[in-house]
Amino acid sequence: MTSPAPAGTLAGQVPAGPLIEARGLVKRFGGFTAVDGIDVSVAAGEAFGFLGPNGAGKSSTMRMVGCVSPPSAGTLRILGLDPVHDGSAIRARLGVVPQRDTLDEELTVRENVVVYARYFGLSRAQSRAKADELLEFAQLTERADDRVEPLSGGMKRRLTIARALVNDPDILLLDEPTTGLDPQARHVLWDRLFRLKRQGVTLVLTTHYMDEAEQLCDRLVVMDGGRIAAEGSPRELIRQYSTREVLELRLADGVAGSEPARVAELLARDARRTEVLPDRVLVYTDDADAAAAEAEQRGFAVVSALTRRSTLEDVFLHLTGRTLVD
Repeated sequence: MTSPAPAGTLAGQVPAGPLIEARGLVKRFGGFTAVDGIDVSVAAGEAFGFLGPNGAGKSSTMRMVGCVSPPSAGTLRILGLDPVHDGSAIRARLGVVPQRDTLDEELTVRENVVVYARYFGLSRAQSRAKADELLEFAQLTERADDRVEPLSGGMKRRLTIARALVNDPDILLLDEPTTGLDPQARHVLWDRLFRLKRQGVTLVLTTHYMDEAEQLCDRLVVMDGGRIAAEGSPRELIRQYSTREVLELRLADGVAGSEPARVAELLARDARRTEVLPDRVLVYTDDADAAAAEAEQRGFAVVSALTRRSTLEDVFLHLTGRTLVD
Protein backbone atom coordinates (compact mmCIF):
# COMPACT_ATOMS: atom_id res chain seq x y z
CA MET A 1 0.00 0.00 0.00
CA THR A 2 1.02 3.59 -0.31
CA SER A 3 3.04 5.06 2.54
CA PRO A 4 2.48 8.45 4.26
CA ALA A 5 3.11 11.63 2.31
CA PRO A 6 6.50 13.27 2.81
CA ALA A 7 6.74 15.62 5.73
CA GLY A 8 6.36 19.31 4.90
CA THR A 9 4.02 18.87 1.91
CA LEU A 10 1.51 21.72 2.00
CA ALA A 11 -1.89 22.09 0.36
CA GLY A 12 -1.56 24.17 -2.79
CA GLN A 13 2.20 23.71 -2.94
CA VAL A 14 3.59 22.31 -6.20
CA PRO A 15 6.41 19.83 -5.51
CA ALA A 16 9.84 20.45 -7.00
CA GLY A 17 9.93 16.95 -8.45
CA PRO A 18 7.38 15.05 -10.58
CA LEU A 19 3.72 15.95 -10.15
CA ILE A 20 2.82 12.27 -10.52
CA GLU A 21 5.16 9.49 -9.44
CA ALA A 22 4.30 5.80 -9.22
CA ARG A 23 6.63 2.97 -8.27
CA GLY A 24 5.56 -0.66 -8.51
CA LEU A 25 1.93 0.46 -8.73
CA VAL A 26 -0.58 -2.40 -8.58
CA LYS A 27 -4.36 -2.55 -8.82
CA ARG A 28 -6.18 -5.80 -8.14
CA PHE A 29 -9.86 -6.65 -8.33
CA GLY A 30 -10.20 -9.91 -6.42
CA GLY A 31 -7.97 -12.40 -8.20
CA PHE A 32 -7.58 -10.19 -11.29
CA THR A 33 -4.59 -7.87 -11.58
CA ALA A 34 -5.51 -4.88 -13.75
CA VAL A 35 -2.28 -2.93 -13.19
CA ASP A 36 0.80 -5.03 -12.55
CA GLY A 37 3.67 -3.11 -10.96
CA ILE A 38 4.14 -0.09 -13.24
CA ASP A 39 6.54 2.84 -12.80
CA VAL A 40 5.36 6.24 -14.06
CA SER A 41 6.70 9.76 -13.63
CA VAL A 42 5.02 12.90 -14.99
CA ALA A 43 6.74 16.30 -14.81
CA ALA A 44 5.06 19.67 -14.38
CA GLY A 45 3.85 21.15 -17.67
CA GLU A 46 4.14 17.85 -19.51
CA ALA A 47 1.53 16.24 -21.75
CA PHE A 48 1.66 12.54 -20.86
CA GLY A 49 -0.33 9.78 -22.50
CA PHE A 50 -1.47 6.25 -21.67
CA LEU A 51 -2.02 4.08 -24.76
CA GLY A 52 -3.15 0.49 -24.87
CA PRO A 53 -5.89 -1.88 -26.04
CA ASN A 54 -9.06 -2.45 -24.03
CA GLY A 55 -8.22 -4.11 -20.72
CA ALA A 56 -4.62 -2.91 -20.73
CA GLY A 57 -4.98 -1.13 -17.38
CA LYS A 58 -5.22 2.49 -18.59
CA SER A 59 -8.53 3.35 -16.93
CA SER A 60 -7.57 1.62 -13.68
CA THR A 61 -4.37 3.67 -13.59
CA MET A 62 -6.25 6.90 -14.30
CA ARG A 63 -8.74 6.14 -11.52
CA MET A 64 -5.88 5.70 -9.06
CA VAL A 65 -4.31 8.97 -10.21
CA GLY A 66 -7.72 10.64 -9.89
CA CYS A 67 -7.96 9.46 -6.25
CA VAL A 68 -11.19 7.51 -6.77
CA SER A 69 -9.62 4.04 -6.56
CA PRO A 70 -6.94 3.16 -3.98
CA PRO A 71 -3.78 1.30 -5.05
CA SER A 72 -3.51 -2.34 -4.04
CA ALA A 73 0.27 -2.14 -3.72
CA GLY A 74 3.23 0.04 -4.59
CA THR A 75 3.62 3.76 -4.01
CA LEU A 76 1.81 6.66 -5.66
CA ARG A 77 2.35 10.37 -5.13
CA ILE A 78 0.20 13.08 -6.70
CA LEU A 79 1.48 16.63 -6.21
CA GLY A 80 3.74 15.23 -3.50
CA LEU A 81 0.75 13.90 -1.57
CA ASP A 82 -0.54 10.41 -0.78
CA PRO A 83 -3.89 9.76 -2.51
CA VAL A 84 -5.00 7.36 0.23
CA HIS A 85 -4.63 9.89 3.05
CA ASP A 86 -4.86 13.17 1.10
CA GLY A 87 -7.43 12.33 -1.56
CA SER A 88 -9.64 15.37 -0.94
CA ALA A 89 -6.70 17.79 -1.06
CA ILE A 90 -5.47 16.24 -4.30
CA ARG A 91 -8.90 16.17 -5.98
CA ALA A 92 -9.29 19.88 -5.24
CA ARG A 93 -6.26 20.49 -7.50
CA LEU A 94 -7.27 18.14 -10.32
CA GLY A 95 -9.43 18.76 -13.36
CA VAL A 96 -11.17 15.64 -14.67
CA VAL A 97 -12.65 15.14 -18.14
CA PRO A 98 -14.38 11.72 -18.13
CA GLN A 99 -14.84 9.63 -21.24
CA ARG A 100 -18.59 10.35 -21.22
CA ASP A 101 -19.81 13.89 -20.69
CA THR A 102 -21.67 14.39 -17.41
CA LEU A 103 -23.20 17.76 -18.22
CA ASP A 104 -26.59 18.84 -16.90
CA GLU A 105 -28.51 19.11 -20.16
CA GLU A 106 -31.44 20.93 -18.53
CA LEU A 107 -29.19 23.90 -17.67
CA THR A 108 -27.65 26.47 -19.98
CA VAL A 109 -24.02 26.37 -21.03
CA ARG A 110 -23.09 29.15 -18.59
CA GLU A 111 -25.11 27.59 -15.73
CA ASN A 112 -23.20 24.33 -16.10
CA VAL A 113 -19.93 26.11 -15.40
CA VAL A 114 -21.30 28.42 -12.68
CA VAL A 115 -22.88 25.57 -10.69
CA TYR A 116 -19.69 23.51 -10.91
CA ALA A 117 -17.59 26.48 -9.80
CA ARG A 118 -19.79 26.84 -6.71
CA TYR A 119 -18.79 23.30 -5.68
CA PHE A 120 -15.22 24.58 -5.35
CA GLY A 121 -16.23 27.42 -3.04
CA LEU A 122 -16.23 30.30 -5.51
CA SER A 123 -18.69 33.08 -4.78
CA ARG A 124 -21.54 33.77 -7.20
CA ALA A 125 -19.69 36.75 -8.66
CA GLN A 126 -16.46 34.77 -8.95
CA SER A 127 -18.31 31.84 -10.53
CA ARG A 128 -19.94 34.05 -13.17
CA ALA A 129 -16.63 35.75 -13.98
CA LYS A 130 -14.88 32.37 -14.19
CA ALA A 131 -17.62 31.00 -16.43
CA ASP A 132 -17.28 33.92 -18.85
CA GLU A 133 -13.50 33.47 -18.96
CA LEU A 134 -13.68 29.73 -19.60
CA LEU A 135 -16.47 29.92 -22.18
CA GLU A 136 -14.40 32.39 -24.14
CA PHE A 137 -11.45 29.99 -23.95
CA ALA A 138 -13.66 27.13 -25.13
CA GLN A 139 -15.15 29.25 -27.96
CA LEU A 140 -18.65 28.90 -26.49
CA THR A 141 -19.44 32.52 -25.55
CA GLU A 142 -22.10 32.84 -28.25
CA ARG A 143 -23.88 29.74 -26.91
CA ALA A 144 -23.62 30.73 -23.22
CA ASP A 145 -27.40 31.13 -22.74
CA ASP A 146 -28.37 28.08 -24.79
CA ARG A 147 -29.35 24.83 -23.18
CA VAL A 148 -26.81 22.02 -23.42
CA GLU A 149 -29.02 19.30 -24.91
CA PRO A 150 -29.01 20.51 -28.56
CA LEU A 151 -25.27 21.28 -28.68
CA SER A 152 -23.01 19.30 -31.00
CA GLY A 153 -20.70 16.64 -29.61
CA GLY A 154 -17.68 18.88 -30.07
CA MET A 155 -19.31 21.76 -28.20
CA LYS A 156 -20.31 19.49 -25.33
CA ARG A 157 -16.76 18.19 -25.11
CA ARG A 158 -15.32 21.72 -25.01
CA LEU A 159 -17.84 22.61 -22.31
CA THR A 160 -16.79 19.58 -20.27
CA ILE A 161 -13.17 20.72 -20.49
CA ALA A 162 -14.12 24.30 -19.58
CA ARG A 163 -15.99 23.03 -16.54
CA ALA A 164 -12.99 20.94 -15.47
CA LEU A 165 -10.87 24.11 -15.38
CA VAL A 166 -12.95 26.10 -12.87
CA ASN A 167 -10.53 25.33 -10.01
CA ASP A 168 -7.39 26.25 -12.03
CA PRO A 169 -6.10 22.68 -11.71
CA ASP A 170 -2.43 21.75 -11.59
CA ILE A 171 -3.22 18.53 -13.48
CA LEU A 172 -5.94 17.91 -16.06
CA LEU A 173 -6.94 14.26 -16.51
CA LEU A 174 -8.57 13.46 -19.86
CA ASP A 175 -10.06 10.04 -20.60
CA GLU A 176 -10.48 9.56 -24.37
CA PRO A 177 -11.06 13.31 -24.90
CA THR A 178 -12.11 13.20 -28.57
CA THR A 179 -13.92 9.87 -28.89
CA GLY A 180 -16.90 10.19 -31.24
CA LEU A 181 -15.98 13.63 -32.60
CA ASP A 182 -15.63 14.48 -36.27
CA PRO A 183 -12.20 15.59 -37.59
CA GLN A 184 -12.97 19.32 -37.41
CA ALA A 185 -14.15 19.09 -33.79
CA ARG A 186 -11.10 17.01 -32.86
CA HIS A 187 -8.72 19.61 -34.26
CA VAL A 188 -10.49 22.45 -32.43
CA LEU A 189 -10.19 20.47 -29.19
CA TRP A 190 -6.50 19.75 -29.86
CA ASP A 191 -5.94 23.49 -30.23
CA ARG A 192 -7.61 24.17 -26.86
CA LEU A 193 -5.50 21.50 -25.16
CA PHE A 194 -2.31 22.80 -26.75
CA ARG A 195 -3.12 26.26 -25.40
CA LEU A 196 -3.60 24.82 -21.92
CA LYS A 197 -0.23 23.10 -22.12
CA ARG A 198 1.42 26.38 -23.12
CA GLN A 199 -0.16 27.96 -20.04
CA GLY A 200 1.60 25.39 -17.85
CA VAL A 201 -1.24 22.93 -17.19
CA THR A 202 -0.03 19.35 -16.91
CA LEU A 203 -2.10 17.06 -19.16
CA VAL A 204 -2.55 13.33 -18.57
CA LEU A 205 -4.68 11.53 -21.14
CA THR A 206 -5.75 8.19 -22.48
CA THR A 207 -6.58 7.86 -26.15
CA HIS A 208 -7.18 5.26 -28.85
CA TYR A 209 -6.21 7.72 -31.59
CA MET A 210 -2.55 7.37 -32.48
CA ASP A 211 -2.48 10.67 -34.39
CA GLU A 212 -3.89 12.36 -31.28
CA ALA A 213 -1.10 10.91 -29.15
CA GLU A 214 1.50 12.09 -31.67
CA GLN A 215 -0.03 15.57 -31.74
CA LEU A 216 -0.54 16.10 -28.01
CA CYS A 217 1.89 13.96 -26.02
CA ASP A 218 5.43 14.90 -25.08
CA ARG A 219 5.84 11.43 -23.66
CA LEU A 220 3.69 8.33 -23.35
CA VAL A 221 3.58 4.74 -22.24
CA VAL A 222 2.11 1.82 -24.17
CA MET A 223 0.35 -0.53 -21.75
CA ASP A 224 -0.57 -4.14 -22.42
CA GLY A 225 -1.82 -6.70 -19.95
CA GLY A 226 -1.45 -4.31 -17.03
CA ARG A 227 2.22 -3.65 -17.69
CA ILE A 228 4.20 -1.01 -19.56
CA ALA A 229 5.44 -2.38 -22.88
CA ALA A 230 7.27 0.78 -23.96
CA GLU A 231 7.86 4.36 -22.89
CA GLY A 232 9.20 7.49 -24.59
CA SER A 233 8.28 10.35 -26.87
CA PRO A 234 6.32 9.47 -30.03
CA ARG A 235 9.44 10.05 -32.13
CA GLU A 236 11.61 7.90 -29.85
CA LEU A 237 9.12 5.03 -29.92
CA ILE A 238 8.86 5.11 -33.71
CA ARG A 239 12.65 5.12 -34.01
CA GLN A 240 13.04 2.23 -31.55
CA TYR A 241 10.19 -0.04 -32.57
CA SER A 242 9.57 0.74 -36.23
CA THR A 243 11.36 2.10 -39.29
CA ARG A 244 11.51 5.38 -41.12
CA GLU A 245 9.15 4.16 -43.86
CA VAL A 246 6.56 1.49 -44.50
CA LEU A 247 5.85 0.00 -47.93
CA GLU A 248 2.31 -1.34 -48.40
CA LEU A 249 2.06 -3.80 -51.30
CA ARG A 250 -1.37 -4.84 -52.51
CA LEU A 251 -1.39 -7.96 -54.65
CA ALA A 252 -3.74 -8.85 -57.47
CA ASP A 253 -6.94 -10.67 -56.59
CA GLY A 254 -6.74 -14.40 -57.06
CA VAL A 255 -2.99 -14.79 -56.51
CA ALA A 256 -1.95 -18.06 -54.92
CA GLY A 257 -2.36 -18.19 -51.17
CA SER A 258 1.38 -18.63 -50.66
CA GLU A 259 2.30 -15.62 -52.81
CA PRO A 260 1.99 -12.94 -50.08
CA ALA A 261 4.18 -14.99 -47.75
CA ARG A 262 6.76 -15.50 -50.52
CA VAL A 263 6.77 -11.75 -51.23
CA ALA A 264 7.35 -11.04 -47.55
CA GLU A 265 10.10 -13.65 -47.28
CA LEU A 266 12.07 -12.37 -50.29
CA LEU A 267 11.75 -8.70 -49.32
CA ALA A 268 12.59 -9.36 -45.67
CA ARG A 269 16.32 -9.46 -46.46
CA ASP A 270 16.35 -5.66 -46.92
CA ALA A 271 13.73 -4.84 -44.28
CA ARG A 272 13.66 -4.83 -40.51
CA ARG A 273 10.48 -6.89 -40.62
CA THR A 274 7.55 -7.77 -42.85
CA GLU A 275 3.93 -8.51 -42.06
CA VAL A 276 1.38 -10.40 -44.14
CA LEU A 277 -2.20 -9.14 -43.84
CA PRO A 278 -5.28 -10.46 -45.66
CA ASP A 279 -5.23 -7.66 -48.23
CA ARG A 280 -1.60 -6.54 -48.35
CA VAL A 281 2.01 -7.08 -47.35
CA LEU A 282 3.68 -4.50 -45.08
CA VAL A 283 7.43 -3.99 -45.45
CA TYR A 284 9.10 -2.02 -42.65
CA THR A 285 12.25 -0.49 -44.08
CA ASP A 286 14.34 2.66 -44.19
CA ASP A 287 14.24 2.62 -48.01
CA ALA A 288 10.75 1.84 -49.27
CA ASP A 289 11.57 2.86 -52.85
CA ALA A 290 14.28 0.20 -53.03
CA ALA A 291 11.92 -2.44 -51.65
CA ALA A 292 9.24 -1.45 -54.18
CA ALA A 293 11.76 -1.67 -57.01
CA GLU A 294 12.80 -5.12 -55.81
CA ALA A 295 9.18 -6.28 -55.83
CA GLU A 296 8.68 -4.97 -59.37
CA GLN A 297 11.93 -6.53 -60.59
CA ARG A 298 10.92 -9.94 -59.29
CA GLY A 299 7.64 -9.74 -61.18
CA PHE A 300 5.28 -10.05 -58.25
CA ALA A 301 1.59 -9.46 -58.99
CA VAL A 302 1.59 -6.06 -57.29
CA VAL A 303 -1.50 -3.92 -57.95
CA SER A 304 -0.33 -0.92 -55.95
CA ALA A 305 2.67 0.10 -53.88
CA LEU A 306 2.17 2.81 -51.25
CA THR A 307 5.08 4.38 -49.40
CA ARG A 308 4.28 6.18 -46.14
CA ARG A 309 6.14 7.29 -43.06
CA SER A 310 6.04 5.03 -40.07
CA THR A 311 3.57 6.14 -37.39
CA LEU A 312 2.81 5.53 -33.75
CA GLU A 313 0.05 3.17 -34.88
CA ASP A 314 2.70 0.87 -36.36
CA VAL A 315 4.45 0.85 -32.99
CA PHE A 316 1.20 0.23 -31.13
CA LEU A 317 0.18 -2.73 -33.30
CA HIS A 318 3.69 -4.18 -33.17
CA LEU A 319 3.74 -4.08 -29.36
CA THR A 320 0.13 -5.09 -28.63
CA GLY A 321 -0.85 -7.16 -31.67
CA ARG A 322 -3.72 -6.89 -34.13
CA THR A 323 -6.11 -9.22 -32.31
CA LEU A 324 -9.27 -7.48 -31.18
CA VAL A 325 -9.56 -7.30 -27.39
CA ASP A 326 -13.10 -6.98 -25.94
